[in-house]
Amino acid sequence: MFIREKSQVTPVEWGSGPSHRLLVEADNMGFGICHTVVRAGTKSRLQYRRHLEACYCISGSGRVEAADGSVAQDLTPGVLYVLDEHDAHFLIASPDQDMELVSVFNPPLKGDESHALSDEAFSQY
Repeated sequence: MFIREKSQVTPVEWGSGPSHRLLVEADNMGFGICHTVVRAGTKSRLQYRRHLEACYCISGSGRVEAADGSVAQDLTPGVLYVLDEHDAHFLIASPDQDMELVSVFNPPLKGDESHALSDEAFSQY
């Protein structure tokens, strides 16, 4: 057993805010956990081709949209979204407040990954 507090983890700037990588590949658990802030007013074009991800909104609000427009969901505290097919998507924070998510990655992140966000391509880890 081990214990890790968010205050013990140096956040990584993932592209649209800070992310505390609480459980990473080196912990040998087979999955990773991040506490991630999505800055107010940001729209991130994302796709994880090497990871599956589930995100649970714990504060703030925003929206997740499939790249092709087939799925769109408002995100508020208590809502979970799952990227179970390496889905290309847009993650959009509301204009007036940051959104906070707890994300689970399989396989886990190494811990230092960040996105190269652009308007032309979907960024990936």
